[in-house]
Parts: sequence; structure tokens; C-alpha cells
Amino acid sequence: MDEHSVPLLSDKNENFDYFKKTPFLISSTKWVLKITMWVVFIFWVLVIFLYPTQFLKDWLQTWVDATSGTLFGLTGTIFLLFSGPLLIIAFLGILYLSISKDEEFHEKKTQKKACFRLWTFPVIVDGPFGVVSAAEFIGILLFSVYIIWTLSFYIVQNVAAASSQPTFEEKCIYVLKLTGTRLGSVGLFCLAFLFLPVARGSVLLRLIDIPFEHATRYHVWLGHLTMLIFTLHGLCYVIVWMLHGRLIQKLLAWKDNGIANLPGVISLTAAAAGIFLYMLDRFLRFCQSRKTVDILSARCLPCGTVELVLSKPAGLSYNALSWIFIQIRELSWLQWHPYSVSSSPLDGKHHLAVLIKVLGNWTQKLQQHIVHNSQEGLQKDLLLLPHSNIKASVEGPYGHESPYHLTYSNLILVAGGIGISPYLAILNDILHRISESRLCLPRKILIVWAVKKSTELPLLHSIDMESICPNFSNTLNLEIQTYVTRESEPPLEEGKIHNTVNTSLFHATRKCGISVLAGTGNITWSGIYVVVSTVGLFISVALLDIYYINPFGITYWWYKGLLFLACMVASVLIFGGLVISLWHLWEEDVPGEESEDKKAEIMQHNEPQMDKDPNQKHVSSTFHYGQRPDFKEIFGSMSERWGNVNVGVIVCGPPSLQTSVAKECRAQNIGRGRNNPVFHFNSHSFDL
Repeated sequence: MDEHSVPLLSDKNENFDYFKKTPFLISSTKWVLKITMWVVFIFWVLVIFLYPTQFLKDWLQTWVDATSGTLFGLTGTIFLLFSGPLLIIAFLGILYLSISKDEEFHEKKTQKKACFRLWTFPVIVDGPFGVVSAAEFIGILLFSVYIIWTLSFYIVQNVAAASSQPTFEEKCIYVLKLTGTRLGSVGLFCLAFLFLPVARGSVLLRLIDIPFEHATRYHVWLGHLTMLIFTLHGLCYVIVWMLHGRLIQKLLAWKDNGIANLPGVISLTAAAAGIFLYMLDRFLRFCQSRKTVDILSARCLPCGTVELVLSKPAGLSYNALSWIFIQIRELSWLQWHPYSVSSSPLDGKHHLAVLIKVLGNWTQKLQQHIVHNSQEGLQKDLLLLPHSNIKASVEGPYGHESPYHLTYSNLILVAGGIGISPYLAILNDILHRISESRLCLPRKILIVWAVKKSTELPLLHSIDMESICPNFSNTLNLEIQTYVTRESEPPLEEGKIHNTVNTSLFHATRKCGISVLAGTGNITWSGIYVVVSTVGLFISVALLDIYYINPFGITYWWYKGLLFLACMVASVLIFGGLVISLWHLWEEDVPGEESEDKKAEIMQHNEPQMDKDPNQKHVSSTFHYGQRPDFKEIFGSMSERWGNVNVGVIVCGPPSLQTSVAKECRAQNIGRGRNNPVFHFNSHSFDL
């Protein structure tokens, strides 16, 4: 069937008309919020970028003179100027996400013709930063320009200011001292950005749809840069103090006014909004992870993989490319492990599944625990009945705010080993959408899977596609190319998949599902949490100022900085804790699901599918032994067959696999002809 003759699936075409009927007020409100957030962000960036100039210094002095005599004093003035814009963007972002939360992915532009996108065009694929997209490259360049511009401007100013010194030695010392001061200022601005990428449930990351596991590398880059700048900052002062013979005295100095070295290091975090947002996120994650979650079932698959099925409330939303962190206290109280979700949100309302490759001590203990329980069940003829219990603590789900895999009509999914796990969720998601006549853009999918040995092959074929959607081949063209790299020829029993699955079903207690406090939880409650905690910060500072600082005449800079930091912590614990308590009560009041429905759902999920023919009907499967994928040949072939379309390429595997695929995407895009596709590179690998 010709691809242009296949209609997009929809709920009786209602989905296509949804946004045509969207009230003008909603769409205009979103545009106003977008423009306002951009204006605030540009203002914040300009203040930081122009900070070294005399113009901005005069303006800052005017601002300080006008506001430092108010209730919050100089500390509050600096916090409002440099951190206030970020908080404003966070507030507006909460409102924007709340308005957009019910809108599906089809609001995004899905051009019929191929076009380049900055976020998915790999520019650098083999450098120190790994795979870098065009958008990331532009960001790195702009930040580098800021650092170079600021340091150059300061050096010129320092040399000019040192001309008044009488001797060459004093000029050098003066320049060195001023350079150390300026480096400290630049380091503080780097610090303002440092903690933004590591807030896992941050509204800022959700707003720009960058999952934290990808944003963490920005934190790593900024961390190295910040440490370098502060090291140079301290080194400049150390050299000056050594030349003056006052090194030890200066290092241990604890001045009451002005810059105090030791307490200054302790309290320098008091004016960084990113740290406050990180505190909010960390406390919320701590509260979520205290709740224990029922493991409904566990299976040891014959390919050396464990599947865990976790209980979740029906209201917890996630998409097929989500991550969760798992801790099992029976195995370890300290270890948290990230795993990609292997189930679709359409698989069932009450459960979420992950696949775990048995590689280390923790996973081996988990496997042994499951095998032991399943053997006990066999001995007692109770395999299909709940027996001994096991619980987990869960953080998440995290990941992209929107299911971007559904925005491409053509997909290439590249996996290495257990990296096939998220693609099981994608296939489930697409098949369920086709079966339920939901909007589903993907219609041509190529899966390229590289494994070491053929014993891993049953993993991909554990999905019974025909039972999910019997007629999916009328709409979906699915092709699977499997590469077994460490075997030169197929085994004697090729195609036969042994059904040796150890299954344990566990007793599920009521309301022990994954908490909705973090991850892709309720944006309304998380928004209230951020707003109330921020308001609580200002209330705490005001009360401290009225009843302690002013009556007792507190003037020590370092002490006031520590008090401000204490107010940040107190606002998160007290005001934020109050919202979390109310959130918990609201979650507990949600009507519980019927246990019979949950039990039937899990039993259906655990039905053995491992004896299915790997060459499933309507699926084109090819096996290659003793070789690795030739991405040049694969992408070239798809380019000729698919024509002028956008192709979503998703990679889940080791860095070498990501580099190979990104390099070929870049080569194909650069040498692209008019009637060839654009390959959009997306990495689903965990970069921590």
C-alpha cells in the first residue's frame, strides 16, 4: 500500500478537529506566556552578559540604592535581580504546562516534507563532549563567547587600572589581585547555571522538553568549567598572599564585614536560584522515594534478563520512553539503579514494567531471589498464587515531556543488547494505538538490533503483536534486522525459543503504587509546591529581618549569607512540606482500583509468549551472524526506499554505537539529495 494512501488514525477524526476547535483564548494565552518567558530570559542573559560594562554597573548601583533599604536588604536585592528571573520563568512555565497538559503530541508540527531541526542534527560526533547537536553546539559557542568576552574585558580593565601603580612588581600584583576578583564573579555566574540540569523533575527542563538524563552532561561540562575558574580565582589570591607573606593569615581570615574567605566559601550558594530549585526537587524526590511500591510480579527470562512489574496508580502518567530509579531494600539500602520502562502506558492502568539485564552483584541477587520464590511456589503448587512479598522504592518516571517517537511517520530504532527494552515499549505503544484507533503517525519502522549471542534473541519476540493488534500490518510496515556479533553461524535449533521462564507473583497491598509526587506527576500540585515554597522563602526572610536582624543589629556579611541559606532550606521543609502533606492526602483520597481488575491485568501481562515464532506473521525479520551492522548500507537503503520524509532515528546502546549512528546521520544529511530523507538523531541512552 502506498504510504500516502494510508490515513492517519484518529478517534473518528475527532483528534484532527481538536485543535481547530481550540478556543482562541487558550492559544493566545500560550503565546503570551511564551513571549513573556522569552523576554524575561533575554533580560536575565543580558544582565549577566553586560555585567562587566560600566553602563550596567551604574544601572546596578541605581537598583541597589533603590531597593537595598527595603525589607530584604542587599542580599534580597541581589537575589531578586539575578535569581528572580529564573523563578518568574518557572512560575510562568507551570502555568504553560498546566494549559498544555491535556494536549496530545499532534499539536507539534509534523511537516510532510523533510526539514532539518537543530536539536536532532548531530554536528560533533567524536569529540570530548560526545555527540553534540547543532543546538547544543550553538549553546556551547555562545557560552564560550561569554567567557572569552568577559575575561578579555576584565583583563583590559585590570591592565588600565594597574597603570597607576609605581613599580612593575606592584603592577603585576595589582593585576593578579583584580583578575582573581573578576574570576570569582564569572565563577558565580557559572554556578547560577550549574544546578539547573540536575533537578530531575524541574519544571524548567519539562518546559524545554529535555530529560534530566541528557541535561546532566551540561552539568558535567559546567562543573569542570566552574572548578577551573574558581581554582584560578583562588590561585591568583594565593600567589598574591604568598608574595605579601600573609598566606596562612588570609586563608583562615574570618572577617565580619566585606569578603571573608572561609565563610564566603560556605555561604556563596545563597544567591543562586538554581540551587534553590534543586533543593525543591531533591526534597520532593526524597519524599517520593520513602514510599514503598509493590512488585506485582517478577520473571527471569531465558536470555539472562529479569522483568519486574510494579504497581502504579491509574493517574500516574508516563510515556514509552521514560526512566525510573529503583531501590530494593531486601537487596541493598543504598543502591539506586536507573532502568528504561519496557511497557506502554496503554498496556494497563495499574502496572509499569522494566527489564533488567543480569550483570552485577545487585542484579544477580535479584535473580536468585526470584528463582528461589518461583521454586518454592512450584514445590507447593502455588506458582500462580501470591506468596512471599518484595517491595521497591521508586523515583520517577522521568524522561521527555512528550512522546517524540510518535511525531515521525518513519522510524529507525537502533539498539545494542538490553537497549532493546525501550523499543518494546514503543512497539507496544504503537500497536495499542493502532488497535484503539488513536492518532499514530509511525507507519514504517526498521529495528536494527545488535546482540552478542543468540540466547538474547527471545527478548525482542516476547511481544505477541497479533494478540495486541491482529490487523496491524494493514497500517504498519515493521522490519527487524538482528545482528549476532559473536556467533559465526546460527545454532542448530534456530528459530526455536525455549519457554523456561521463572515467574513469581507477589501479594499486592492496597495503595502501594508508585507515588505521583515526582517525575511526570501532577503539574498542578508540583506547581503549587514551587510557588508556595518560593513565597515561603520571602516570608521567612521578612520575618527574620523584622524580628532578628534589625532588632539585634546583625551586620556580619557572612552570617547574613548563612541565614539566607537557612531560610531557603526552611522554606522548602516547612512550606514545601505542607504542600507535600496535602498532596499525599489528595493522593490517598483518590478512589482505589478494583483488585480483581489489577489481578487480571497482571495475569494477562504474564502469559507466556516466549514460545512464539520469532518470524512473526507480517513482520520482516532477517538474522546476520558474525557481523556488525553496516549503517552506511542500512541508511543508504532506507534513504532510497523512503524518499523525502523526516526519519526519526533513536539509539539506545553504548557510546560507540551512538557515535556510529550519529556519524552516519550527519553524513546522510550533509550529502542529502532533494528526494532523500532527513535523519533526526535522538539518543535514549542514560548519560550519567
